[in-house]
Amino acid sequence: MSWLSTSIMAKKGVAKGVEGTRHKITIEDQGTFHYVYGPYATPVLEVEPGAVVTVETHDAFEGAITEVVDNPSGLLNFPFLNPQNGPIYVKGAEKGDALAVRIISITPRGPQPVGTTCLLSEFGGLVATGDTALLNPPLPEKVKKIVVDEEGVHWSDTLTLPYEPFIGTIGTSPQIEAISSLQPDYYGGNMDVPDVAPGSIIYLPVNTEGGYLYLGDCHAIQGDGELCGVALEIPATVEIHIDLIKGHGNGWPQLETEDKMMFIGSARPMEDAARIAYRELVRWVAAETGQSESDAYMLLTMCGKVRLGNMVDPKYSLAAGIEKKYLK
Repeated sequence: MSWLSTSIMAKKGVAKGVEGTRHKITIEDQGTFHYVYGPYATPVLEVEPGAVVTVETHDAFEGAITEVVDNPSGLLNFPFLNPQNGPIYVKGAEKGDALAVRIISITPRGPQPVGTTCLLSEFGGLVATGDTALLNPPLPEKVKKIVVDEEGVHWSDTLTLPYEPFIGTIGTSPQIEAISSLQPDYYGGNMDVPDVAPGSIIYLPVNTEGGYLYLGDCHAIQGDGELCGVALEIPATVEIHIDLIKGHGNGWPQLETEDKMMFIGSARPMEDAARIAYRELVRWVAAETGQSESDAYMLLTMCGKVRLGNMVDPKYSLAAGIEKKYLK
């Protein structure tokens, strides 16, 4: 029996985790891509809980960087980066609910070399930025184009990295704000947590009617922290399965895999992101197992795990998790 039958999605979802009507959002269907998360855009698609949606996404640069000789600063128009598909309106979704989004597959889309990574001026984890002001001059900008196929990520003639795709940016609309797609927060957004990958289910808090699901910014592979500010960015074809959990009540994104349960917090400084993620996890473990919060707190000091998503965005993102075998 697949673990999905025991997932929160299957047990509590309106559609019980059963796949329903299939839909597709092509580049042409999307038309205008979005650079903010908010409730003011017209939904590109309305679906019932249980819908399976195939989405064609752009890379984080909307395809502007095509050659290794390209100058990113001359081509990119900050803050119009990280284009998002959607929003997808989920019928019946109300504030206090959660959208359950199961990631089925992520496939590179477009001509090779399909992957792009680069060094950008005043952006990254080890350089001066607008938020970390230093007198050091910025590093020279540099672009690397990389072939990504079924054999992996072809870094060089002698090194092939594994293909480990995930969705870098996914979330719901805030209630009234319109917030840059470059920023992660309580609604999800640009978390860059590699566990948001095929085989996982992310539970996103609903803050406005219909939920308004956005997604984009797929990565072929990324190290913890997204160190230089850019992972291996790819345009992709993404297949997701959407369900609705009434009254779920989670205030921050929750992520479930076959063997782990995680919460994702986003903040600066980084330790506050960890605190958010662990606080949500402590409360969930206590409710799930019947332990007191103090006992769950002590349990997690022994077996909790932290995954660093990004240490470069306007807010940093970390996931705190526990293996399901300890939920007794």
